Amino acid sequence: MEILYFAWVRERIGLPRETVETKATTVRALVEELKAREERYQVAFSDLSALRVAVDQTLTDFDAALEGAREIAFFPPMTGG
Repeated sequence: MEILYFAWVRERIGLPRETVETKATTVRALVEELKAREERYQVAFSDLSALRVAVDQTLTDFDAALEGAREIAFFPPMTGG
């Protein structure tokens, strides 16, 4: 599964994207796996209310299922102009 990071999430993790193998069944469980890796993930995902997530380019929530997902994207909320 490919994970994409945007804006300050990318800055905290230090990667624009990565490919991971996961046993997580939801986005929230994936985040917990990532946070267990090392501190930079803990910092990036410390406040989930400040993040949005898309699964296969569809905006969703952190309880979304990952079955069959190919791409997960994490990004801060967007603002309009």
